[in-house]
Amino acid sequence: MKTRNILTLLSAIILCEAVGATGSLFTISSISTWYLALNKPAFTPPNWAFAPVWTSLYLLMGVSLYIILSKRTKKDSQAVQISAFGIQLALNLLWSLVFFGLRSTVGGFVVIVALLAAIAATMLAFWKASRAASLILTPYLAWVAIAASLNLYVWLLNP
Repeated sequence: MKTRNILTLLSAIILCEAVGATGSLFTISSISTWYLALNKPAFTPPNWAFAPVWTSLYLLMGVSLYIILSKRTKKDSQAVQISAFGIQLALNLLWSLVFFGLRSTVGGFVVIVALLAAIAATMLAFWKASRAASLILTPYLAWVAIAASLNLYVWLLNP
């Protein structure tokens, strides 16, 4: 792999992991206090599972972005793909801010539904350029769907 490609890959991964790290700043302060006290559904994963899962998902997101950045496609198509990716990444961060930072279960639910739609739109935008880049995002879509279910139950169980 060429040095330029390695740098692009590392940059894409670091970008995604940095968004995750930034989101965790809102999460960490609420996990042992506010979140711990909430009523949660029985299917809630243990707290220790979230960090490794999210770290892995941000890694996959970075790899997916790298694949798109390394494709030789029309600039306008690539601009749409990168914009879709940027929107879902921003919504990902916004969810942490709203749900954990602002401690808003209803606001978090609104954001996470938008995030699900943005991930699906990103996967669709990536599909033409690279099926691999699109399919790599499948675990992310699945995990966010689980998180959306959790968010909904937390909202309903904590009026």
